[in-house]
Order: sequence, then C-alpha cells, then structure tokens
Amino acid sequence: MLPDDWHLSEDVDDFLGQAGDFLRSRPALHNTPLTDIERLRTRGAGARSADAALFGRLESKGEVRAVFYRRPRGDLWITRLSAEQAGALAAHLADLGHSPSGVLADHETATAFADAWQRQTGAAPVPFWRTHLYRLGALTPPQPRPAGRGRVTGERDREQVVRWCREFCVVVGEQASIDLIDAGSWADSRFGDRHFTFWETPDGTPVSMAAATSIVGGMVRVDPVYTPAHLRGRGYGGAVTVEASRAALGAGATDVVLFTDPANPTSNALYQRMGYVHLADFTGYQFAFGAHKTG
Repeated sequence: MLPDDWHLSEDVDDFLGQAGDFLRSRPALHNTPLTDIERLRTRGAGARSADAALFGRLESKGEVRAVFYRRPRGDLWITRLSAEQAGALAAHLADLGHSPSGVLADHETATAFADAWQRQTGAAPVPFWRTHLYRLGALTPPQPRPAGRGRVTGERDREQVVRWCREFCVVVGEQASIDLIDAGSWADSRFGDRHFTFWETPDGTPVSMAAATSIVGGMVRVDPVYTPAHLRGRGYGGAVTVEASRAALGAGATDVVLFTDPANPTSNALYQRMGYVHLADFTGYQFAFGAHKTG
C-alpha cells in the first residue's frame, strides 16, 4: 500500500465531503468516528483550530477504504485496516513528522498500528482501553421489570446528571472528563450534547441513568449507563437502558449500539439478554513520548 493512497486534510467539511459516505456505510462499526467528527463539525472553526484537527482517508480505485482522525487529546482513531495497511500508515505519519499520543481502533488494527509505530519510533505501546461493541437486534426487556418508570431528564435534573456523570468517570478512570466537569466546562465534555434518561422508583426518586447520542448516519450510541453502587443489583440499569434504546428506535435510529467492559460479565450478559449482539472488540494504546525514529 503506497503512502500516496492516504490523503490528509485539516478541514473537517472537506473530509466529510470525501469520506462521509464511507463512515455512514457501516454506522454501527463507525459509531465513534461518526459522533466525534459530527461534534467537531458543529463546534465551529475556532474549536477546530484549537484542536489541531487532522483527518486522513485511504483511497483505492476511487473509493474510500478507511479513515483516521486525530482526537483533541492527540491520539488517533482508525477504522479497520489490514496489518500491511496499518504499517504503511504508521510509516507515512512518522515520515511526515506526526507524533500521535496513542491509537484506538478495532483490536487487530490498533495492535498492528501500535506494533508498527514502535518499529518506526521506538515508542512502546501501553494498552489502556479494552471494550466490546454491541449492536441492538430485537429489543427484549429483561424480566422481572423493576417497579418505577423511565423519564427523560430536563433542566431541573442538570445538577444530578452532572454529578452522576462525574461519578461514572471516577469509576472508569476517565480523568480528562473529570477535569472538564470540575472546571465548569460541561458543554466541552463528551457528555455535553447527550440526551439523558432516568429510571425512577414509584415515588419519583431517580435511581439510574442512561445517556444517548443524537442520531448520526442512522446510529445512536447508548453511553454511559450508570447506577450508583448502593442501588445496583435491582434491575435499574437494565430498565433504563431499555428505555434509552426504545427511545432511539422511536426517533428513527437504524443502528443502536453500546460499548461494554469485557471485565464485567454481569453487564455483558444483561445486554445480550436485552437483544444486543456482539459486533467487535476495540483496544486503545498510549505511546511513550520523546522517542526517536530508529530506522
């Protein structure tokens, strides 16, 4: 695969004009690029410049075969590549002087790129993220259903939504989002544009929360789902996930997806009982800074 097959751009609108159809062709698998890039597009030219955006598309015979983009924290998100393609991209970016802080992709692509980047630069990849991706098939509410009801949140719920999102970030170790929330930059956090649903007990007490992205390319991602520790094991998380999933379908989503922690067999089993089907595994690696090209 020749480096010239990769076309790089810093213009999100130009990139989407060339690669948008490719991203929308597999909305479940491409759910994170779809939501990330759409959010970047709508944030305005000033935010794009501050984020030092970089986009790339791999073309062959006039068709886009893969894309990557650099996220604000400096790591790359890459769609599926062969090991050879991942190696060629790593060599191309190193030759151009780019220094990504890490990579996220499906497991095989991320590992191939991380290994190639280490060969190019000497930077050792350190895994920091593993997840399963599920896509909703036939929604099947788990039984028995806990007492209560789902409710879409409003402005009066903002304080609790923010507090629960922060608690979620503490549990999963998402320090970048904690820093934004603590700095009062809720709108800039990854939760700022989500749609939230509470599960409430019959007396109106919120006991669990699920968020969902807006529809992009026919896709909605349910993320995050959070139940405070002292309220878990009562079916609230499953109930609120059903409500968020049903709302996404009702809004016209053709693909409803969510990520899960592979180390949590309870939640993985629950989502499968609800009708979610395993689609792929994703991995993230961080790279050491200060390494120099070795060859």
